[in-house]
Amino acid sequence: MERPYIEDKAFERMNFSETALVKGDYECCTFSSCDLSNADLSDFRFIDCSFTACNLSNAVLTKASFQEADFKECKMLGLPFDTCNPLGLTLSFENCQLNHASFFRVKLGRIRFINCALQEVDFTEANLNGAHFDQCDLLNSIFENTLLEKADFTTAFNYTFDPENNYLRGAKFSMPSVTGLLNKYDIDIQ
Repeated sequence: MERPYIEDKAFERMNFSETALVKGDYECCTFSSCDLSNADLSDFRFIDCSFTACNLSNAVLTKASFQEADFKECKMLGLPFDTCNPLGLTLSFENCQLNHASFFRVKLGRIRFINCALQEVDFTEANLNGAHFDQCDLLNSIFENTLLEKADFTTAFNYTFDPENNYLRGAKFSMPSVTGLLNKYDIDIQ
């Protein structure tokens, strides 16, 4: 059976948690105010697609492909991006809630997170070289053996991680949030 190919289609206010989205290849499509929560998006391909004000919380992403996918004002709680197809994986997020997501070992150099909630997100062993965390809340997020060279944290806040267990050459930080890099030392900074 031939895989469906959907191009230049706009999906608005659709509830895909009730009626499943057809598994296939979606190119240059827009999803606006759609409910994809708990949807099984395994093996789907999204190429040059935009998602605006959608709920994708707890969606299954096993081998899902996202190439040049943009997410704006989306609720994306608990998403396992580490299960996505890594080939060509390119994402950007603006005003999104990504709490409890996993980017474990994901390669996303130069990714942009703009004004996102990234609380308790797992970035362990991810490649985030050149990433931008603009106005992002990183409370209790995990950075362990993460590549963060030339990453920009100047407007990010609530991050705490050990600079000795991550690769930070050329990364940018600003006061007062940079003190989160010293938490392991249990020192009093005035």
